[in-house]
This record gives sequence, C-alpha cells and structure tokens, in this order.
Amino acid sequence: ILLTADIISTVEFNYSGDLLATGDKGGRVVIFQREQENKSHPHSRGEYNVYSTFQSHEPEFDYLKSLEIEEKINKIRWLPQQNAAHFLLSTNDKTIKLWKISERDKRAEGYNLKDEDGRLRDPFRITALRVPILKPMDLMVEASPRRIFANAHTYHINSISVNSDHETYLSADDLRINLWHLEITDRSFNIVDIKPANMEELTEVITAAEFHPHQCNVFVYSSSKGTIRLCDMRSSALCDRHSKFFEEPEDPSSRSFFSEIISSISDVKFSHSGRYMMTRDYLSVKVWDLNMESRPIETHQVHEYLRSKLCSLYENDCIFDKFECCWNGPDSAIMTGSYNNFFRMFDRNTRRDVTLEASRENSKPRASLKPRRVCPGGKRKKDEISVDSLDFNKKILHTAWHPNDNIIAVAATNNLYIFQDKVN
Repeated sequence: ILLTADIISTVEFNYSGDLLATGDKGGRVVIFQREQENKSHPHSRGEYNVYSTFQSHEPEFDYLKSLEIEEKINKIRWLPQQNAAHFLLSTNDKTIKLWKISERDKRAEGYNLKDEDGRLRDPFRITALRVPILKPMDLMVEASPRRIFANAHTYHINSISVNSDHETYLSADDLRINLWHLEITDRSFNIVDIKPANMEELTEVITAAEFHPHQCNVFVYSSSKGTIRLCDMRSSALCDRHSKFFEEPEDPSSRSFFSEIISSISDVKFSHSGRYMMTRDYLSVKVWDLNMESRPIETHQVHEYLRSKLCSLYENDCIFDKFECCWNGPDSAIMTGSYNNFFRMFDRNTRRDVTLEASRENSKPRASLKPRRVCPGGKRKKDEISVDSLDFNKKILHTAWHPNDNIIAVAATNNLYIFQDKVN
C-alpha cells in the first residue's frame, strides 16, 4: 500500500556529497550518509545508509484563512559546512526551518551534584570534589531546529536558495521573493513583487528562483510564461526591473491550446561554473548562456512522443507536473525525470542521450541499467515500449547529482534509488 505521506518531495546532496537528504509529504527529513572506504570491503564505498530521520514540519491550520497548511517538504537546501555540525534549510508551503544535525559519542560522568542516574545528591553527603570525565558512548545523531522563519509568505513557497555569501538566502512564492539573513528570523526583505494591483490582471506566477553560485548579488527566477529574469541586487533594492530577460520566441506554426501550459518553467538551475543555466519545461530542458538572452544554446527533448498525448495529459492533470533538473559536477551532463519511472540523461559534449528506468524489478545491487526506448507509434521494435503502455502515475520529478562523483539519486514516488558509475 502506498502511503501518501511517504511520497518523496525533494532530494538534495550536501556540498561534499557525503550526505543526501530527502523530504517527504509527511513532513519528514531523512538523511543518508555515504559509507567510508573499507579495506576488507573495497566495494562498500558509495553505499548510503540512513544517518538521521526527523520530523521537520507538522500539519497546521491557518484560522484566519480557514486553510490547512500541509506538512509536505517542498525544498531542502544544505548550508556549506563550517564546523563539525551540518545545517540545512527545509520548507513547506509557509514556514522555513534551519536544522542543525550534530553527533554525540561521549558523555560526561562523575558529576558532583548528581548521581550516575541523574538524581540530585544530598548536599550534606558531598564531601569531596570530583572532576567529571568524558566516557565514550554509542553514536547519537541529533537534529535540532535552530531558527524558524515564518509569516513572510502569503502564497506557497516553491524555492529556497542559499547565497554564496553563506549569510543570506532567498525564498520565493508565486508572486514574491524574499531575502533573509540566516541569523534573523523576524524580518526579511522583499526583493521581487510581481503581484498586480488588481488580481484579475494576474497573467503569470513565479515558478522557481535561485542565487548565482559565485556572485552574491545575482539571482534568477522563472515564470509560468516560460521566461527567465536575471536580477542584480546592486542596481536597486527592489528587483522588479530585471537586468536580463531570457525568452525563446515561440514558433507560431506549432501553437496550440496547450502551448502556454507546457511552456511554463518548472525548474531553473545555474551550472556549477555559473556561466550557464538550465530550465525545464513540460517537454524539454534548455541550456542558456547567461551572455545570450535571445535563445537557448541547447534544447534537449525529454519526451517529445507525449506531444500528441497532451489532451489526455491535460485531462488527468499530469500536464501540470513540475519536473526538476540537475547538472553533474563538471557541468558536462544534465539529468531530468519523465513518466513510467524513466529518467533522462543528456551528454552535452557528445550530444548523446539515454533513457533509464528506476524500478524494483531491474535494480538489483550492482546490476547495470539497460537503456529504454519508447516507440511513438506505428510498429514497435522488440525492446521498445509503446507510448500507450506508459504508466503516468509513476513519475520521477526529483533527482540529484553528486557534486563530484558520478552518483545520482532518483526519487520514484516513495522509493529512493541511488545509482553510480561502475567501478572496474
């Protein structure tokens, strides 16, 4: 039985790639830790095991608006590690929390005022001064909420992004983007506001936002109209006027009733180098050079065979699915998800692409993934799958790529798959 609470809603590696966090619809965060290399088991490196599980958000009720606020985790973002502890931000629709994840493997014994079992001793019985000593104990991983950033969003939060200055971060909802300081919870600065004076004139919403990886004054946000705006916080405090505007002109010959829906951008991600950004819309993923606003430098079709199926995808609401995308460490390849538990990888240098499947049947440990092919119609070859037999309930919306190694994490509904390159 599939419990809705177990559906994974976000996946994120930390900066070293040794930790991997997932959030789910039940408001839980599960952190996996990569095993260190073991001399006796040389293959054990790369295996991720559960490191910590905690409840990040609880369901709430907004009494003023008579609205239930879901506990579902929309996004997780790690902070760069500064000391032994790890910090991450997690958000649901309304509230962002900063969590500290720390380890304890020693405990103090030999207190003066307390017995070993923690009871206070009778002061008259204390005749000598004891020096407490630290004794080893079983490793405990503790997650504690350090900050709660609330009450700043009227609409649903769709993005959080930590700035390269490691001091501030942004949070974006449908109509506004706010800038926070990580130490200050009771105020944020509104840096983008696209809410029209008259809500009947609303034509677009913000779908995703991200800070530039190296320039702390630059961020981008994408819209439901298929456009991306790059803003520079040095030019003005309120970035309602963008510095750059990226849009691909539409081909009038291919215009249809669904054009506007499928051009909505569901994710935008800067490359690690900061020179490019990638956007995902319903049918394709595009790579843009920040120095060229007129059109993308690459367009990769994710599942072009669905173009003829848009009518039924509209009827079953799949056309509104929000697929995410990610870069590999050297920015030479990109990955995004599709239906039927398929995910797609595109090699930017060779222009080759592959469709792989994340499913229990074909993912025994150390087995190779076989490329899958979809036949758009007509005669089906032996190893192809017909479009009509694809399962649209099985969708891969969330994927993550290890920052340095060829290890990927793929969330298929309530299962997390971790694949890595074969080590010869």
